[in-house]
Amino acid sequence: MAQAELKKRRRSDYNFHLEYRTRWSDNDMYDHMNNSIYYFLFDSIVNTYLMTHCALNPPISSQIGLVVHSHCDYFAPVAFPAVVDLGLRANKLGKSSVTYEIGVFERGQVEVKAVGEFVHVFVDRESRKPRVDGMGGKIRGGLEKIIASEKAKL
Repeated sequence: MAQAELKKRRRSDYNFHLEYRTRWSDNDMYDHMNNSIYYFLFDSIVNTYLMTHCALNPPISSQIGLVVHSHCDYFAPVAFPAVVDLGLRANKLGKSSVTYEIGVFERGQVEVKAVGEFVHVFVDRESRKPRVDGMGGKIRGGLEKIIASEKAKL
């Protein structure tokens, strides 16, 4: 998606939200949140959603999600002591994969600071191969609740 479109994102474009209170250690030598922290946040909101809305329990589940792609478009910096609001949606839902989009907003500001993409492929824990039934009903059912549009379902 074009950066100009992503830059127009608003909190209402996302169906699930999570708050993160930045820490002093999140800042880098340039006095803003280090890019690696954004990926930490992406992983946190995605896994919070999977565990609370899709019945996924990573330490014991027979199925796990492997990250096969990720990227981030940065629009404006965030720095400690900011509180950020993360927004999550699914832009594409396949048989065993999902493409998430994560918006990063600073509390009290309308403009999106960054938009990330994160792709999971759900696989059997032991074989590391997708299962015949894909991601399964519980995971799919939870992810359908945050799908961006009906056209995105395969």
